[in-house]
Amino acid sequence: MNDKNVRIKDIAQLAGVSVGTVDRVLHNRGKVSPETLEKIMGVLKKKGYKPNLLARTLGSNKKFFIAALIPDPTLDEYWAHSNAGITEAQEEWSHYNIKVGTFYFNLYDKASFAKLAAKVFDSRPDAILASPIFHQEAMLFFKLCSKNNIPYIFFNSNVPEVEPLCFIGQDFYQSGRLGAELLDLSTKASGTFAILHIYEDIHNAIHLAQKEKGFIDYFLEKNNQGFKAISLDYSHPQEPSLEKELLALLTDPKMKGLLVTTSKGLFITASFLEKHGRKDIRLVGYDLLRENIEYLKKGVIDFLIHQNPKRQTALGISYLANYMLFKKTIPNTDLFPLEIITRQNLKTFNI
Repeated sequence: MNDKNVRIKDIAQLAGVSVGTVDRVLHNRGKVSPETLEKIMGVLKKKGYKPNLLARTLGSNKKFFIAALIPDPTLDEYWAHSNAGITEAQEEWSHYNIKVGTFYFNLYDKASFAKLAAKVFDSRPDAILASPIFHQEAMLFFKLCSKNNIPYIFFNSNVPEVEPLCFIGQDFYQSGRLGAELLDLSTKASGTFAILHIYEDIHNAIHLAQKEKGFIDYFLEKNNQGFKAISLDYSHPQEPSLEKELLALLTDPKMKGLLVTTSKGLFITASFLEKHGRKDIRLVGYDLLRENIEYLKKGVIDFLIHQNPKRQTALGISYLANYMLFKKTIPNTDLFPLEIITRQNLKTFNI
């Protein structure tokens, strides 16, 4: 065998592995076990091949630490799905000396975000995955990260001013328009339509503001057709006061439909409508939470817009791992499709 003309097939035969396994190592197309990698690299070295980036990275025993800064998953099921994606990705990348540490802040307390962000910085991460739901606090922290050359990716919500490596999520403006259109099509009548922000502050959350803008713009374009769009913010409600506010809202005889921008707020609103027998009010919201699924099955919720939080975080960790290990270019934005879920297609989703 001429060493200068050695083929992938020859390398595979000498290493006792498949051609596909050798190809994955040579082109960084997937992972292989350390034992298999060692066999292949031994053959490559013997035949005069220069070790690739993957081999150099693993051979150096360099370890990378990714800090994941997310809301406490015990406070809201939505974030439990996000946390599951992080756990899944950590298991996938653990063989490549990637460690992921999670830092949980209180979803309802911006001071908690600032406190946990400081702990993230003190942990000296190689990269950060975060959901920057508190806009102002996140901007301050990630400007500091940029100054210290710490790469970061955002998911679920964005702070474009600090220019993350990538934003993973959905087009918030179009999401708001979609919610408005679903309400419009399901009622087939003019009247009042409301967008409700429950348990999150729209004034410090760009994703909610963009959803609202899309919602309001949709109905503004129906000028002089009897449509009215309103926005209501219940950032920190207690249960009795929230029910009182919702009851006051529904005294409008022209009220036709509601879009709720938070997944937890959605099932609370659904339970309220069911309690008061308001089957005439159409309801649209977000995410495949257990309670939301039950109200969708009952017909209290008409449509769910799927945001796929588990996939968002798993993809974020994967992007950061590829960026650090293999210097791979990642997209500036990865927008997920706006998937509409009804009772008819619910079973087709993996829940």
